[in-house]
Amino acid sequence: MGAARVKRRFSAVVDGPVEEEEIMRLAQSAADTARAGGSPTGRSSRRPRQRFVGKDGRCNVTFVNMSERGQRYLNDLFTTCVDIRWRWMLVIFTLSFLLSWLLFGFAFWLIATVHGDLSIRLTSMNSFMAAFLFSLETQTSIGYGFRSVTEECPLAVMAVVLQCIVGCIIDAFIIGAVMAKIAKPKKRNETLVFSHHAVVALRDGKLCMMWRVGNLRKSHLVEAHVRAQLLKPRVTEEGEFLPLDNMDINVGFDTGIDRIFLVSPVTVVHEINDESPFFEIDRKTLENDSELEVVVILEGMVEATAMTTQCRSSYLASEILWGHRFEPVLFERKDCYQVDYSFFHRTHEIPNTPSCSAKELAEQKYIQSSRSSFCYENEVALQLVSPEDEPGQDPDMDSEHFVKV
Repeated sequence: MGAARVKRRFSAVVDGPVEEEEIMRLAQSAADTARAGGSPTGRSSRRPRQRFVGKDGRCNVTFVNMSERGQRYLNDLFTTCVDIRWRWMLVIFTLSFLLSWLLFGFAFWLIATVHGDLSIRLTSMNSFMAAFLFSLETQTSIGYGFRSVTEECPLAVMAVVLQCIVGCIIDAFIIGAVMAKIAKPKKRNETLVFSHHAVVALRDGKLCMMWRVGNLRKSHLVEAHVRAQLLKPRVTEEGEFLPLDNMDINVGFDTGIDRIFLVSPVTVVHEINDESPFFEIDRKTLENDSELEVVVILEGMVEATAMTTQCRSSYLASEILWGHRFEPVLFERKDCYQVDYSFFHRTHEIPNTPSCSAKELAEQKYIQSSRSSFCYENEVALQLVSPEDEPGQDPDMDSEHFVKV
């Protein structure tokens, strides 16, 4: 019955016949979605979802049912040419010149043919092929000297002027697009790397999530800064299911430590406090979470071109190692500091890392500090109380004095 309902529901969007296995899969997906509507963790039994951002920084997103997509891309033709692959860029480059040569070659041949004097108005031009060669020589400024326009035909002179203008426009557009494509800062990301794993460990007595970022070039990344977001499905209080809810992860924006000096590899630190989305997550919860994804972003300006680049990566819950710490990569030598990238991705386990959440750890520390404070106050009070009451002193006065202390 459930499979039949699913088949009727999806019959409007499926082009071909629906297989029984596909029907059962859709029914199972619908059942999982229904369970997720009651509880945010109702989908934990499903297989891990696809990454939203790949390890190489590519976003796993496709666009469908876009209205007037071609028209919108043509309206922004320059950006389209910069973004397309090189093979299509070469096709556009070749076709633009061929079409302009053919168009003006046909125009010259038509002008001479209409007036019926191929030899008077256009010298050495007795066929369409000769007109095409003249068009090519005019636009590329080759000028072999055999074909030319005479002053007897002002219309042909105007065509030559127009072709020179069109040729300059095509040259400027193609050269600009090629240079912009070559200078794209996207390739700079090939020499910016993130660690394969993120780690959770204690730092300065606080539970922190850390990952490492490095620059493989000696040229600097100007104004480099890092950001991070947590992507996870969530059900709102009103019952609305959000497939990917974005929650910001503070990596030091308030204090300015999100801006890094990326000469040697830097470990980015997120302190798990009461404002962190990981505040109530312990080790077991993290290891069993199949839908959590941490997207990390590094932004900065390329020193050579002053163009802004953005490098991205992500960590699933299975790639976040609880109770681990990164190996050192920076070593001091006699006359310099040496970075050994063979240790860049390596981690080692810290046995005494607490497995509880940061919230529970903070509560434990608060209880211990409260007990210590209570014992200290009692000790001070006992020291201020005289071991023997002074003769003739009212006991009520002693009690009042003790309370004041």
